[in-house]
Amino acid sequence: MFNSVKNSSTWRLIIILILGFASGLPLALTGQSLQAWLTLDNIDMATIGFFSLVGLPYTFKFLWAPLMDRFEIPFFGRRRGWLVVTQLSIAAALMLISEFSPSTQTQSLALIATLIAFLSASQDIVIDAYRTDILLPSERGMGSSLSVFGYRLAMIVSGGIAFVWADAVTGNGWSWPFIYKVMAGIMVTCAAITLLFLPSVPKENVAPTTNAKNDLIGFAALVAAVFVGYQFTNRLAQPFSESILSGFFPPLEGGTADPALKKWTDMVSLLLGIGFTVPLAWWASKKAKFETLNVSLANYFSMKGAASFLALIILYKLGDAFAGSLLTPFLLKGVGYAQAEIGVVNKVIGMWLTIFGAIFGGVLMMRLGLYRSLFTFGILQLLSNLGFWMVAVLGKGYWGGFTLPAFDILIVSLKEASTVDWLLLFAVGLENITGGMGTAAFVAFLMALCNQKFTATQYALLSAFSAVGRVWVGPLAGILTVSLGWPNFFIFSTVMAVPGLVMLFKLKDVIQALEAPKNISLADD
Repeated sequence: MFNSVKNSSTWRLIIILILGFASGLPLALTGQSLQAWLTLDNIDMATIGFFSLVGLPYTFKFLWAPLMDRFEIPFFGRRRGWLVVTQLSIAAALMLISEFSPSTQTQSLALIATLIAFLSASQDIVIDAYRTDILLPSERGMGSSLSVFGYRLAMIVSGGIAFVWADAVTGNGWSWPFIYKVMAGIMVTCAAITLLFLPSVPKENVAPTTNAKNDLIGFAALVAAVFVGYQFTNRLAQPFSESILSGFFPPLEGGTADPALKKWTDMVSLLLGIGFTVPLAWWASKKAKFETLNVSLANYFSMKGAASFLALIILYKLGDAFAGSLLTPFLLKGVGYAQAEIGVVNKVIGMWLTIFGAIFGGVLMMRLGLYRSLFTFGILQLLSNLGFWMVAVLGKGYWGGFTLPAFDILIVSLKEASTVDWLLLFAVGLENITGGMGTAAFVAFLMALCNQKFTATQYALLSAFSAVGRVWVGPLAGILTVSLGWPNFFIFSTVMAVPGLVMLFKLKDVIQALEAPKNISLADD
C-alpha cells in the first residue's frame, strides 16, 4: 500500500517540494545571514565582501558532477545515497561553524563556510538530476514550480525568519551560533525524509558505462591542477600583484601601508590565479581522460553559440549580483534598519514577492516567448536597482512607514510592534518581483540549452556559470562601496546590467531558434 503511495504522482511532487526546500536552506547561511553575523561581530566591509568567495563551489560544481552521475553509494540506490550523505554532511558542517567566532577565528570560519557551500552545491547536483529522472513529462511544469516554491520557502526560513530570531529587541534574541544549530537540525530532518520516503528512480536509469578508473584518475588530476593553481596564486601572483599595485597606494603618514593595497592585491592575485588554474584544469582533465566530463562538455560546445551563451549566462544577472552582494550590510549599517525590519521586509515579504514574480513571469512567457521575456524582464531588473539607489540617497523614513503589530506564528514571532519603512518596502518589492520574473525566464533558457542525454553535468555547468556573478562581484563590491559610496555604487550596479542586454540582443536569432526544437521535443513526449 505504502509503495503505491510512494510511486504516485502526488507523492513525487511532494518530494520535489521537500528537496527544493533542502536545496535552498544552506544558501542564505553562507550568504546574507552569514553577512549579518559578520556585520554584528564588527568585521570590516571589505572583508565581508571577500566572504562572498565562499560560494566558489557553486561556480565549479560541474567539475565533480560527473562523479555523482557515474558512481553510486552502496546499498542506497541511485541518487538517494548521494542525497543522504550530502544532507547529513551539511548538517554536521552547520553544527561545526556554530562553534567559531567571526572576530577571532575569521579564516577558520571562512573555510567551514566554503565547505558548507561545497556540500550544498553537491546536493544541488543530485537534486537537479533526480528531479529530471523522477518526473514524468506531464509533471515537469508543476514539479519545477514546486521546486522553486520549496527553495524560496527555505530562503525565507534561513534568511528572513532567521533575522527575526536574531533580533534582540522585537524578535527572539537568539544568537547566530544557536540559529545555525537549529538549521542543522532541519537538515537532519530533510535527510531522514530522503532516506525513508524518497521514490526510487526508474530501473532503466543506470550509471553511464564510462571507464570508472579513468574518471577517478581524471578527477584526481583536476584536484592536483587546483592545488598547483593555489600555489601559483600564493607564491607568484600575490607578490607580483603587490609589486605592481604598490605604486598606486603610497604609504600613509607614519609609514604604515595603505589597507586598500592589500584588498586590491588580494583581488588581482585571485583573478590571475583563476586565469591560470582553469586552463590548467581543463588540460589535465583531457590528458587524464576524464571521460564522463569530457564527453558531456564536448557535446555542449558542439552547439552553435555555446561560448556566447556562457558569456550571456554570466552577464544577464550581473547588475542584480552587484546590487545584492552587500545588501545586508547596506541596510544594517549604511541606512540603519533593525534586523527584524530587514527580516520581515527583505527576507519574508521579499521572498513571497519573488515567488509571485516567478509565477507572473511564467504566465507572461507563454505570450512573449523566450527571447522577448528575457529582454523585457532584463530591462525591469536593471531599473529595479535604482530602488536601492533611492534608499541610499533619501534615507530611512523619507517616505514614512507603518507599524507592523506584534505576532507569534509558529516558528516566527515579533515580541513588539515594529515600524516598516515604505521606501524599503518599495525597493525590496520592485527588486524581488522583477528578479522573480527574470529568474523564470533565465531557468527556461538554461533548460533549453541542455541535451537530455547529459542533463546532470550540463545543467551543473550552466548553473555554475550563472553563479559566477553572485560569487565574484563580492570582493570588488566591497572595495567599490568604500571608494564610491553607496549611492554611486548602486548607479554602478545599474550600469553593469547593460552588457547582458547588449549580448542578449546580439544573440536574438540564435535564442529564438532554441524555442522551436524545445516545443517539438515537448510535443513528441
